[in-house]
Amino acid sequence: MATDVRSFIDLRAFAASAEAPATGNYRTARTALPLVEGPCQLDLLALDGGAGSEAGLPGDEFVIVLAGSIRLGQVVLEADGCAVIPSGVAFDWEATPGTRALAMRYATDTPAADRIVPIDESAELTPSNPPLADLLVGPTPSCRNHTDYRSSDGVFICGTWDSTPYHRTAMRYRHHELMHLLEGSVTFEDETGASRTFAKGDIFLLEHAAQCLWDSREHVKKVYAIWRPMVA
Repeated sequence: MATDVRSFIDLRAFAASAEAPATGNYRTARTALPLVEGPCQLDLLALDGGAGSEAGLPGDEFVIVLAGSIRLGQVVLEADGCAVIPSGVAFDWEATPGTRALAMRYATDTPAADRIVPIDESAELTPSNPPLADLLVGPTPSCRNHTDYRSSDGVFICGTWDSTPYHRTAMRYRHHELMHLLEGSVTFEDETGASRTFAKGDIFLLEHAAQCLWDSREHVKKVYAIWRPMVA
């Protein structure tokens, strides 16, 4: 969480331990993850049923459901389903009892779409750049990507990515990155020596300015939501 040393955060653990609001609607039934102040925030959304409408959110918002289900306009998200609500787009919502979700929002006034955009985990992936060669330990991996949503200024990006196994030495992250592992596993180690292996189904955040290595021994596929500021 927000400490002098930035690192990785288990978001399912955060959601399980966070005190959820007793009441509220889509905009207010939230508990914030403590992060360094900035235009990107991450909340636990806790809706025990209910329905309502939103005239538009003050930013682009990536939503991933942990439990229950929620309808956002015409898009229905069950557990592990995710979508992006562009800034200012009006929508009706309806949640089942016990719905819990994570919402990562980037504050922006200019939407890049006029509708809610589901993340398509089955989309065809195309080749993308591998990690920098001077960071790699061992062979260069084969990486692929599909971008479902990119903010109008290009700093908030959501989609799906996969890669063959690779080991990368520690680098300083220039962004917040939420990851939901669809396949495989990966181990991170931060600058204090703390390490954690995340596996299929885990949802976690690599904080902006964290310095971590990556070590994956098998094929990895993930959904991602990245906020990368223009100036690191």
